[in-house]
Amino acid sequence: MSWVKSLSVFASVAGAAAALAFPQAASADVVVASSGPSATQYPVGRKLGESDQIMLKAGDSVTVLGAGGTRVISGAGSHRVGARGAAKRSTFATLTRQRSAARVRTGAVRGDLTGAEVTRPNIWYVDVTQSGTMCVADAAAVQMWRPVSTGAATYLVASPASPDHVHVAFLDGEMTAGWSAEQLPVAEGSTYVITGPDGGAGAQVTFAMLGTEPDNPEDMADALIAKGCTGQLALLTSAMM
Repeated sequence: MSWVKSLSVFASVAGAAAALAFPQAASADVVVASSGPSATQYPVGRKLGESDQIMLKAGDSVTVLGAGGTRVISGAGSHRVGARGAAKRSTFATLTRQRSAARVRTGAVRGDLTGAEVTRPNIWYVDVTQSGTMCVADAAAVQMWRPVSTGAATYLVASPASPDHVHVAFLDGEMTAGWSAEQLPVAEGSTYVITGPDGGAGAQVTFAMLGTEPDNPEDMADALIAKGCTGQLALLTSAMM
């Protein structure tokens, strides 16, 4: 055997050994919703490998989210978790892009023009109509979002623990408005009530801080589940369909 062939064989053996010593991390989907008789077997947050087979009963529905998007698995029988389409990296990147505090005029509309459902185009926007826990990766980039763009409107933002409050103005034609971090500090557990121009009970938002911003759908879902940010999880799940 020549020294060239010997070197080639050695490289192949070394490569195989390295692969055994340092196996590549297998991607895993995250259960983001489940219902039916088997729901307790597939709770929200459970990891499922692409090659895993799950056994469902009649009436079961398991929604999993991963790099390939969101998939709803239902129906009695055995189902392979990894049977899905191409990765949706661009969708995830657009949804999670950190934006500056400058106002933008865009929104995402689903359905027909009559009674269309309007959804946040960015996971980091604070929906002025939605109460709950809001996960934040960058406190300096927080923005408020409303589901309409017509007409100017002023919202009142106040802390239940303080008499101080701030008025935030949305200009006609715009769906977002900046959040004043100086007047309204964003920190773990800070809570604010957002009241619209028509009064009412308002939406109560409690902030939860993420140590780092997840760079893939699976880790993002994990982080949102861990912090109880159900509104953002629902948005992520829907956008990745």
